[in-house]
Amino acid sequence: MTPLLDDAMKRLESALSLLEASVSRRTDADKSRGGLETELQLMQDDRARLAVELDGALTRLHRFEAATEDVSHRVRQAIGEVQSVLAGAGQRDEGEE
Repeated sequence: MTPLLDDAMKRLESALSLLEASVSRRTDADKSRGGLETELQLMQDDRARLAVELDGALTRLHRFEAATEDVSHRVRQAIGEVQSVLAGAGQRDEGEE
């Protein structure tokens, strides 16, 4: 072969090697991006599931708080009633003496 042809072949081989390396990097990047997209989708699914669970927990918490407030109110009323009964009984005992 002529030196000019040899030089052209070397440049062609070099260009092909660069192209193969570029294609390989692009293929790896596409695979990586596919993995990242899958991971992102899984994270979004987890986020949605956690949001639903949080809403349920908040609903239960509000119900619990309402029930606690109701029980607290009833206990205060019962204490008041017991105190009234005891005070009445104390007055009766004092009147009998």
